[in-house]
Amino acid sequence: MNKLTSSLLAAAAGVLALTATGAQAQVRITEVAPWGSSTSAPAIPYATDWFELTNFGSTAVNISGWTMDDNSNGTAKVALTGITSIAAGESVIFTENAATASFLSTWFGSKAPANLQIGNYTGSGVGLGQTGDAVNIFNASGVLQANVVFGAADATSPYQTFDNAAGLNNTTISQLSVVGVNGAFVAANDAVEIGSPGRISAVPEPEGVALVLAALGVVGLVARKRQA
Repeated sequence: MNKLTSSLLAAAAGVLALTATGAQAQVRITEVAPWGSSTSAPAIPYATDWFELTNFGSTAVNISGWTMDDNSNGTAKVALTGITSIAAGESVIFTENAATASFLSTWFGSKAPANLQIGNYTGSGVGLGQTGDAVNIFNASGVLQANVVFGAADATSPYQTFDNAAGLNNTTISQLSVVGVNGAFVAANDAVEIGSPGRISAVPEPEGVALVLAALGVVGLVARKRQA
């Protein structure tokens, strides 16, 4: 093995090591429906607010013991229950109250995704306000993992969820879901709702993994030239 090949292999190994430590699972809040609990006409069938979490990382993340809060920003945290792990690239839903069957029927009819995970959060003071609020996600140690702030929700039928498929964090979101964009669609059994629960655009490949593949590709090219 010559020095160039050895150096490239060492570089690839170094990037792989960085990837193993740095490209950890990153959970982001990718969709919010603060109008879900609205009782005004037309009322939402499952009658509960909800939000979506997506794992943008390259490995599964254990969310046992994780909590959420609204714009109380950690002073009124409540447990996230019903889901213990989010796989790489997976999107999961958390509803304010246990309404899984109604939620699935409303959005998907008889064609609910077999593997869509739906969890819950319940507690005093964490309802998502339609005039503006926030969602904060904390790990089991109480460290903030994700945060979004939003203004007044869509108050005109059809109601559109807040779309944060880009995974923006610690920021204000305002983009509303549009049919055909980032997987958004009209709810199967409720034409007044537009969103993409459990669906977003493909999660991008972690940069570190791409660098490793590029480095290994160069190593392979050098080896082929030496054999020629």
